[in-house]
Amino acid sequence: MTPRTLTVMLGFVGLMHGAAYAQTEAPVLVTGTVADEATKAALLERLRGVYGAARVVDQLSVGTVSTPASWSAYVTRLIGPNLRLVKSGQLKVDGNNVSLRGDVANEGQRQQIAGDIAASLNPTYTVNNGLRVQTSQQGVLDAALADRIIEFESGKAALTPGGTAVLDGMAAALHKLKGVKVEVIGHTDNAGSRAGNLSLSQARAEAVKSYVVGQGIAAESIAVSGEGPDRPVADNRTPEGKARNRRIEFKVIQ
Repeated sequence: MTPRTLTVMLGFVGLMHGAAYAQTEAPVLVTGTVADEATKAALLERLRGVYGAARVVDQLSVGTVSTPASWSAYVTRLIGPNLRLVKSGQLKVDGNNVSLRGDVANEGQRQQIAGDIAASLNPTYTVNNGLRVQTSQQGVLDAALADRIIEFESGKAALTPGGTAVLDGMAAALHKLKGVKVEVIGHTDNAGSRAGNLSLSQARAEAVKSYVVGQGIAAESIAVSGEGPDRPVADNRTPEGKARNRRIEFKVIQ
């Protein structure tokens, strides 16, 4: 007899032997071989309860398979509501071996799902938890900038060597975000006229765009704006605060 294997793919529209695939709005395609109609019915009922009946496509078959004790009950309990949090992943049960991989939004979700799985099984099962915390698109940019200041010549929109060094790293981060539109926003402190600062912040944002486009970033993927002194992040009454307010911001907008 062959072992009983079930795989639940999370965040894909696709199918392989012994797999159930799911995505937030995608069908849940269920395949594999189970021992009897009762096991098949229980698995389908559980999947329909978690993902919605309209999304579950039944491709399970009934055949001759071996099974650990109470395998059907344990597998059914594994298909819990928190699996909907996993993207681009896979839950695979092969006899007494359970593996889980995929992306979740934060560490709390990763621990919650791992805890759910552990609570669903007895000690004869082994679990390989391969869940990863997903890095957001905005997080990629924030990590690359790392609170550094993109420096310009005083009162001008000309980048300093230090400023171009930071932008080299930002260009590398932007290359990772294919198909994403990013706004480059210029900010100033409150020294001088508001009109002058708005003009300067716009010009500096345009200079940043020109530089990263020169590094191979598509021009149409970069929007620019100048906010002047209108959105300070620190106290303009101190030199340190003024320095923090003279900044370039990168914001994912699509």
